[in-house]
Amino acid sequence: MSTRRRTASLATLGALLGSLALGAAPTASARSAPTATARSASDSSARVGAQQQRDALKFWTPERLAHAVDLDATASTTGRHDPARTPEPRTAHPTSVPAAQPVGGPARTTAAEKTDTSPRLAASAPQRWTGGGLISTTAGKVFFYNPKNGGTYACSGDAVNSGNKSVVATAGHCVVDTDGTAYTNWVFIPGYDHGNRPFGTFAATSLHWEPQRIGDSDAAWDAAFVTVGTVNGRRLVDTVGGQGIGFDQAPGQYVRSFGYGGSAAEGGGEQMNWCAGTEVFQGGHAGGGVWGIDCVQTGGSSGGAFLAGFDTASGGGMQIGNISISVGSYEYHPYYGKEAAGAYNAAGP
Repeated sequence: MSTRRRTASLATLGALLGSLALGAAPTASARSAPTATARSASDSSARVGAQQQRDALKFWTPERLAHAVDLDATASTTGRHDPARTPEPRTAHPTSVPAAQPVGGPARTTAAEKTDTSPRLAASAPQRWTGGGLISTTAGKVFFYNPKNGGTYACSGDAVNSGNKSVVATAGHCVVDTDGTAYTNWVFIPGYDHGNRPFGTFAATSLHWEPQRIGDSDAAWDAAFVTVGTVNGRRLVDTVGGQGIGFDQAPGQYVRSFGYGGSAAEGGGEQMNWCAGTEVFQGGHAGGGVWGIDCVQTGGSSGGAFLAGFDTASGGGMQIGNISISVGSYEYHPYYGKEAAGAYNAAGP
């Protein structure tokens, strides 16, 4: 994977996310791809027709996967966590959906996973995940086409449990531009590893984001959820399982993040890595905002899961956010509040 990185001070993070997908030159293989129409600021979803879904599956050849740009939102080291910052009080009661194992048996595990005696070990730099378990099948890579510049891009995502067993959690900037232009040829490859698609490729049937994202690139509104179709007649969560998901949860938890960073040290976007730490508050709106840990995954990790209550024996946890931005040595996620819950409920009734 090729990796594009951007730098900015903390004060310009909003402008950064708004322009993420606009700067890279289109690849030759992408220029002939179909375009999408911009949507109004009141719109918070986009539907994908049956023919567009078939076109997306054909579009993502091995060559295009290999040349997709790993999307990033990396800020400069001038930004630092301020321990004096305190969040506004939460305004809603916590809700959650439990994790789900794939139909036909639990996800594979390994001896290393079962003997992990350091579940609270802080990962100050990304490390390759070798523990197996549910996360090894629910996490994966997202690929999409930006009709505004003809570029192809890669992010990370995670299958989460839902009523329709068909929802991928990812970042808003991996789904839609702040002007309302929804990205096309959107697919999710769970368990992606060095070009392998062990569970097939799932095409989006609808994209859902927080309405505040349109016209406002604040990272606090950078959550999105995508409904995907089936592969060989089987739904996503039935195939790979689904992580639990929580909204309005108590912040400041010990969490792990998982993503496909594009740096050479992280495997060039071809393998899943993880970070760990206790969340700190960076800023944002009342009852939510942006939280992060002292560890940074690079381009392509955007949209990867932040999991609380992660169980190393099963590889399962509760998703409470997605990788969005980084500042200095910290990576951050939007807090999943009522706005994120609305997008999730629209994607997974």
